[in-house]
Amino acid sequence: MSKMPVLFIGHGSPMNAIEDNSFTQTWEEMAKKIPIPKAILVISAHWYVKGTRVLTDVKPKMTYDMYGFPQELYQVVYDAPGAVETAQRVQDLLGNIVKVDNSWGYDHGNWAVLHKMYPNCDIPVTQLSVDQTLSAKGHFLLGQKLKPLRDEGVLILASGDVVHNLQRVDWDSTSGYDWAETFDHQIRDEVVAGRYENIINYEVFGKPAQWSVPTPDHYYPLLYMIGAADTDDKVTVYNDACVMGSLSMTSYLLG
Repeated sequence: MSKMPVLFIGHGSPMNAIEDNSFTQTWEEMAKKIPIPKAILVISAHWYVKGTRVLTDVKPKMTYDMYGFPQELYQVVYDAPGAVETAQRVQDLLGNIVKVDNSWGYDHGNWAVLHKMYPNCDIPVTQLSVDQTLSAKGHFLLGQKLKPLRDEGVLILASGDVVHNLQRVDWDSTSGYDWAETFDHQIRDEVVAGRYENIINYEVFGKPAQWSVPTPDHYYPLLYMIGAADTDDKVTVYNDACVMGSLSMTSYLLG
């Protein structure tokens, strides 16, 4: 069985689920470049709760966790079967820290991306929450514990945004503010160089980090990617851009 890469997808606006643009086309191309997964584990920024939880449903529900968008977006259905065996394996790897929780389902950090990457809905999917009580280092360590899944045919897909500040969004902008671009590029350089300490301790980047990560929910999934990385992984950067002033679309494939 081919060893799977590990991905971080900058998912940006929920509208990407129903738009055909350069970012979504790149997601489609990413899926074609890697082996077909046996199952997919999504770590989504939108399941941000107290505690580490895993989805074990055979038929997970759709969660439309966004407001004020066109009705078409709420009609997207991603009915991939639940990856029950992978969910059990996640419990084995993480131990007592993880609890079963089927109240959430697939949120748009999950389905907006997979709807483009794997539109046939034929690969089983499970999802892991992002624990708001853990430190950045704690999320990195969970990523390390999940690394064996890569040798078992499971695609680990972390979904968030390196830069995510909704208070400063400019819906008409096709680029990023200077501070957003600065932080996005700083993190990119650290990922490419394999310098993970500064990614974990992102506050070292000062004001650009403060403005780019006002809350860590969308940043923390990145730490699962680097946690599950191997020292010999090749890094490929995709969608290397900020949009709407304060959202990063930058995505990574390590493998």
